[in-house]
Amino acid sequence: MAKDPTKHQLAALDAHWRAANYLAVGQIYLLDNPLLTRPLAPEHIKPRLLGHWGTSPGLNLVHTHVNRAVKARDLDALCVWGPGHGGPAVLANSWLDGSYTEVYPDVTRDASGMRRLFRQFSFPGGVPSHVAPETPGSIHEGGELGYSLAHAYGAAFDHPELLVPCVVGDGEAETGPLAASWHSTKFIDPVHDGAVLPILHLNGYKIGNPTVLARLPESELDDLLRGYGHEPVHVTGREPMRVHRELAQALDRCLDRIAQIQHEARTAGSTARPRWPVIVLRTPKGWTGPRTVDGEPVEDTWRSHQVPLANVRENPEHLAQLEKWLRSYRPEELFDTQGRPTPPVLEHVPAGTRRMGANPRANGGLLTRRLPVAPLERFAVPVDKPGATLHEPTRVLGDLLAQVLRDTAQRRDFRVVGPDETASNRLQALFDATGKAWQAGTRPTDEHLARDGRVMEVLSEHLCQGWLEGYLLTGRHGLFSCYEAFVHIVDSMVNQHIKWLTTARRLAWRHPVPSLNYLLTSHVWRQDHNGFSHQDPGFVDHILNKSPDVVRVYLPPDANTLLSVAEHVLHSRDYVNVIVAGKQPCFDWLSLDEARAHCARGAGIWEWAGTENGSGEPDVVLACAGDVPAQEVLAAASLLRRYLPELTVRVVNVVDMTRLMPHDAHPHGMADFEYDALFTPDKPVIFAYHGYPWLIHRLSYRRAGHARLHVRGYKESGTTTTPFDMVVRNDLDRFRLVMDVIDRVPGLAVRAAGVRQEMADARTRHHTWIREHGTDLPDVAAWSWTG
Repeated sequence: MAKDPTKHQLAALDAHWRAANYLAVGQIYLLDNPLLTRPLAPEHIKPRLLGHWGTSPGLNLVHTHVNRAVKARDLDALCVWGPGHGGPAVLANSWLDGSYTEVYPDVTRDASGMRRLFRQFSFPGGVPSHVAPETPGSIHEGGELGYSLAHAYGAAFDHPELLVPCVVGDGEAETGPLAASWHSTKFIDPVHDGAVLPILHLNGYKIGNPTVLARLPESELDDLLRGYGHEPVHVTGREPMRVHRELAQALDRCLDRIAQIQHEARTAGSTARPRWPVIVLRTPKGWTGPRTVDGEPVEDTWRSHQVPLANVRENPEHLAQLEKWLRSYRPEELFDTQGRPTPPVLEHVPAGTRRMGANPRANGGLLTRRLPVAPLERFAVPVDKPGATLHEPTRVLGDLLAQVLRDTAQRRDFRVVGPDETASNRLQALFDATGKAWQAGTRPTDEHLARDGRVMEVLSEHLCQGWLEGYLLTGRHGLFSCYEAFVHIVDSMVNQHIKWLTTARRLAWRHPVPSLNYLLTSHVWRQDHNGFSHQDPGFVDHILNKSPDVVRVYLPPDANTLLSVAEHVLHSRDYVNVIVAGKQPCFDWLSLDEARAHCARGAGIWEWAGTENGSGEPDVVLACAGDVPAQEVLAAASLLRRYLPELTVRVVNVVDMTRLMPHDAHPHGMADFEYDALFTPDKPVIFAYHGYPWLIHRLSYRRAGHARLHVRGYKESGTTTTPFDMVVRNDLDRFRLVMDVIDRVPGLAVRAAGVRQEMADARTRHHTWIREHGTDLPDVAAWSWTG
């Protein structure tokens, strides 16, 4: 049990807090004169004033007090700063503890380094105003609000000794993802996981409005937090020394309670779901800044959100007010004549990797171990000849993932997340290796729930994404399994993660972290039972708009290619990998060795499917990407063999979508000579694609043969219907593809008019049949490859 802080300790806490506040203000305003050794002049002020002051004093307060607790208790702590736009505060604290200088040696911990720290902030060639990958100790950007608490829990999973204080801004607390994140208390295991200490910072305002939670009566807020599974501890005030004392006491009380919860679970075997503490911190927005500016109230209002004094260069009164503000922190007590922090400022700062700016878990690649992926031969399906057997690709993958879970049982560094769809996506083999993480109540009818489970299901894609991001950024591995249509819910979250990885790749000190791997299944072509609401393949388009250094998209056509792709992405680093694969029975086209070779190429000719036979250039190329398009292309190729045997057909399958891009646009892209060799520069190409057809045009528009490229894909025509009717509705079916060949190969339009008419009649027959029988045509349902 901790003792109340002494006056000396409180004075040291206040010194550190004032120093951090001074540095935060300096970053927003100053180009020069960092220690105010001269009267402040307009030329010392930045020409463009950018940054966020309002949240900074609160973040500095939390950092100061967590430092004290970490040092006093020798804690392993990583802090997540939800109001990530309060970058000046987090930068200030990493400069004070020396971790910033260790990463950036030119930003020394003295007057020269302070000047550089100030100048670079929100300045061309400098650092962003938000907490960012450039910030030591960070795993959370915070420019987009809502994800801090999910990231914090992701960091805590399978890190039993880790404490993750997480500052939740009250503006952020209004978002849907953050609201869902409070439910993480039902998933964190006090035995195998660390602890998250949320600190709900109610400073009262957003950019221009009050915040909802700050205006709730305290009893109503307490009811809300208790309903989420927390026990609130309040700290409220604006008098610094009183707040220091109360926050120190509150933090010790919460840490004692966390230690008690973990002891009871780990030593005494308690299985009761604990009520975890949360600190509710109420301090003024823009605390210690200007009370009024130009007669308008600023401190403790929305006006302090960004830059309280906006015209410092032009307005002498504002300049004088800024100087008074800076000097109110008494910098001469905080920094010596060389600009180095004085001993009282650093009294409670931890050393080495206990500093939050130097915690290796915030640079997770330092701690990452290679994932043990068993030999694929143990899971591959036998393929003696193409199209003779069928398997559910994701079920086959599930056996591989289950083995990864078994092989990491002691290490506990691999998790699978998804929104209540693991079994639906045919991955139920995972439950032979581990259960579903669950700390809430159970009933006899429940299945596979386990306090220590490493499959995580919650019906919030935001929460799955946030958990996994926090888990990966702290050095572990994972996979996100989701229905294809609903992964769009995290479009914005994956944007931010891609930006993080893109920036981190440019920082030599940031070590590569395991990739964010998506398995998108229950896809557009086999959501015929759920209908239009479940049919959207556009996540791939969204991803391929992003940084080519980071994004990868794979469409394996069968079980063995899915295994090969999965092996690759599970070993990869610093990527966002999207795999689109079916869960329904699918023909097996390639043996494991053939699948590996095909995946290594990313795109290639299926010689066994075409009719070239060494005859030279084909008359037409039938290309495909995706499992259902591959089947339709092969069925079309089979029809062409029967009806137009003299036609020379090449079949090309694309697994890696980025291969279609030029090499100068993506590292995986093909050079023009490679693309022309595969697709020909001047022959018609009929491309059956899994998603929206215009993506193929966009990826290949610079190619020589683009004018002869015709793409079929999903064109937003969906409903509850039969599987084959989905492809007919979208003109992706085998009959339509044969008609496309006839329409586009010179000379066929007249010569093969009868064949074209027969294909059109087959489509008409299909429409009549399904409306009478409710099933697909027998010759379609029973089709198999006989080439």
